Amino acid sequence: MQEQSFEQLLNESFKEIYPGEVVTGTVIGVHEDSVELNIGYKADGIIKREDWSKNQNIDLRTKVNVGDTIEVKVKKLNDGEGQVVLSRRDLVKDSLNKRLQELFASKNVQRGEVIDINQGGLVVEIEPEVTVFMPKSLISNKKNEDINTYKGKTVEFVISEFNPIKGRCIADRKRLLIEEEQKKRSEVLSKIKVGTIVDGTIKSVMDYGAFVDIGGIDGLLHITEMGWGKTKNPKKIFNVGDKIKVLIREVNGSKISLTAKFPEENPWLKARSEYAIGKTVKGKVVRMTDYGAFVELDENIDALLHISEISRERIKKPSDVLKVGEEIEALVIDYNEQEKRISLSMKALLPELEKEEEKDVEDVDIESYAKNVESNNE
Repeated sequence: MQEQSFEQLLNESFKEIYPGEVVTGTVIGVHEDSVELNIGYKADGIIKREDWSKNQNIDLRTKVNVGDTIEVKVKKLNDGEGQVVLSRRDLVKDSLNKRLQELFASKNVQRGEVIDINQGGLVVEIEPEVTVFMPKSLISNKKNEDINTYKGKTVEFVISEFNPIKGRCIADRKRLLIEEEQKKRSEVLSKIKVGTIVDGTIKSVMDYGAFVDIGGIDGLLHITEMGWGKTKNPKKIFNVGDKIKVLIREVNGSKISLTAKFPEENPWLKARSEYAIGKTVKGKVVRMTDYGAFVELDENIDALLHISEISRERIKKPSDVLKVGEEIEALVIDYNEQEKRISLSMKALLPELEKEEEKDVEDVDIESYAKNVESNNE
């Protein structure tokens, strides 16, 4: 009777535990793949490797020592061998889900280090063992970016989705970048005015022009606005990253048109005097068509030499008389600044003698001449 009372007292000295309960235990044994704990229960507890961490290669002897006190979660009261099955991993998961729920609910911007990269995206650690997943589509607002460059970097993001049942916690960095871009865009738009000269960086070059970053916002520098002269191929003039000064030409909502045609550099300002009607000028033939030749008078000013103004003799095409690259001298016979048009004449510079000869030929009355010849023959 006394022994039974002693056993009963001994059993009563042990606390009751239940599956799912969190208990504190003292490590009494450590092995490579398991840890034994005294949890104040009539049976000792055991944590197997798979219940410690999802890393199945971990050596538990490097993680805990005899005498350490740790918190664990009760999974099963008997593993079949008289030991209580415990889990540190479930407790960590519960704690992690609670923390992630707090972070998700706060809607605050989070910071974390990229600790792993896979085909789908980035694994980011916010706090020790607290990680989130950032899908490839939510990493950046740039296309075709190499995500491998993010390894080891600290990134900012918001937690856009949290589902503890599916074990899903999604981080979104792209949203922050878009919001920041929109903020900068609004700030720049509020400051810029038509006619303002700004510094820019070539962001991309197309056949029709170039997009220029003017401080957080892009503007279009159309091919026709790249200079006072004609631009044939923007890609031969600009490279991505080039620095350039541009003038705000037009602001239409969020669209900005730029120009590199600065008024003070307008070559037509000096053209009024240099290429006035009646002046003799020199230039280089740069292009020919069926109706005439284009002559470069200045780097940004071309003039038309019509086929009828090349020679007093009738010619079929300009290339019969002229060659591209040839230097010529001609008289300005028309100047139209508004339409940016200058007309030249080589014929007008021909010697007076040739003019008289031509006039004599033109004034001959063929019919009278024939009659005179006939009467003289009689």
